[in-house]
Amino acid sequence: MSEFTPAKKTRKRFPFRLRLEPRLEEPPRWYPALVSFLAIVVALVFGGGLIALAGGDPIRSYIHIAKASFGSLGVLSDTIVKATPILLTSLACAVAFRMKLWNIGAEGQFIMGAFGASAVVLIPLLPPETPRWIFLPVMALAGILLGALWGWIPGFLKAYFGVNEIISTLMLNYIAVSWVNFFIFAVWTEGGFQMSPKFPKTAWLPRLADYAKAVPAFRGLTTHLGLLIGLVMAVLLWFVVNRSRWGYEIRLIGDNPRAARYAGINIRRNIVLVMMLSGALAGLGGMSEVSGVVHRLQTSPIAAGYGFTGIIVAWLAKLNPLVIILVSILFGALLLAGREIQPSGIPKMIQGIILVCLIASDFLLQYRIRIVRVDEEN
Repeated sequence: MSEFTPAKKTRKRFPFRLRLEPRLEEPPRWYPALVSFLAIVVALVFGGGLIALAGGDPIRSYIHIAKASFGSLGVLSDTIVKATPILLTSLACAVAFRMKLWNIGAEGQFIMGAFGASAVVLIPLLPPETPRWIFLPVMALAGILLGALWGWIPGFLKAYFGVNEIISTLMLNYIAVSWVNFFIFAVWTEGGFQMSPKFPKTAWLPRLADYAKAVPAFRGLTTHLGLLIGLVMAVLLWFVVNRSRWGYEIRLIGDNPRAARYAGINIRRNIVLVMMLSGALAGLGGMSEVSGVVHRLQTSPIAAGYGFTGIIVAWLAKLNPLVIILVSILFGALLLAGREIQPSGIPKMIQGIILVCLIASDFLLQYRIRIVRVDEEN
């Protein structure tokens, strides 16, 4: 009796698999922009799904955001007003991030800049009848100095004591809020309310609407001089980072600290200076907000999360100051129109999803995904 050995069954497997390979060369210039765009698309899809789970219509919600932000000249002007503080805080984050300094304190630096500008009016350092052309530069200088001081503290601690700047800048945000609240509730309160007295009009940044008599098309437009300040700062920062010797030092320290140290670059000094520059830009944003929009010092509109939004915008723009201008306007639109979407936390939720997707998308800049064919095993 013969024995038969059953034939070995062929094990079929999927003929392809994914392989991750570290990138040995820099990707093409267009590739990071494409990855960021796809990350935003994925984030909007996830956000739309959550809107649907909350009982809303994702497509109508996104259409509403577009119309409520860009549907007319008036709402476009309001969008730009929202984008202005985001622009300046994003520039503040970008210059620090470029040197691998993780400044999470732009919010506190923004608030202290608003406090410094307000102090010029409320102490007062200048009388109310001071001409605008004197008042505004002094307020801007005070905002820059207070913001720079709030950046100097974590910069000094990082450079000379090795203190983690993420922790120190984050904690300084809470100190800034408490500091300003003390003055709003106790020292400069108006009738016991959580706000200071209103600034004199000589301390207001001019708006387009102020020139409606000369240009009727400007009637009702709220865009103020802070936009021009932000645009000038973006151009100057791009030039400093990409075309100056100091910018080269910043980039080299961020990319290769050992090479920078070998080249004789003073890393400690640059850490302090870059953190001060970052704080100064955020402080200028705070001055722009109190002088151009709120016209008084109060916590609610000032501590509105502009510093944290600036982190997302800077990352989305790949730390390019010129691209930050466009991305800030898009996020200004999200903040402006998002207030009308329910539940009210939807805009911040979408911002958070975008940030997570952007961080995850950096994986594609470091690794290449290849589809490899696998032969069947018999």
